[in-house]
Amino acid sequence: MDVQSILSEAFLLKFIKFCLVGFSGVFIDFGTTFICKEFLKIQKYIANTLGFTLAATSNYFLNRIWTFHSVSPNIMLEFTRFFIIALIGLCINLLIIWAMSGKFRINFYISKLVATLVVTLWNFLINAYYTFA
Repeated sequence: MDVQSILSEAFLLKFIKFCLVGFSGVFIDFGTTFICKEFLKIQKYIANTLGFTLAATSNYFLNRIWTFHSVSPNIMLEFTRFFIIALIGLCINLLIIWAMSGKFRINFYISKLVATLVVTLWNFLINAYYTFA
């Protein structure tokens, strides 16, 4: 992965599409988390995990079709790779939320927003060079 390939127009366009898909995932993630935490009274880390999982599944299908134009016949392998990367991202997400909201007492949703931004970069780079390469 060299600087020139990262800054190419096609690569940047994929990143923009990935972010737009991710933005739709943010609504699924935050919406699910909010409903589970505030209305269903599910513990905040479990609610966060549920929101993240639903968003990751939605994001896979949208990214497969629109962002990366994947035609791989092995959807299960591709989905498994995408989901494992998302799970690693979830661990990063939870660690950031735990540190910010648990240790530094920053608002849970602000912590979640910061975690989402960091994990977006992680997910895009690994998926671009591994899952959909």
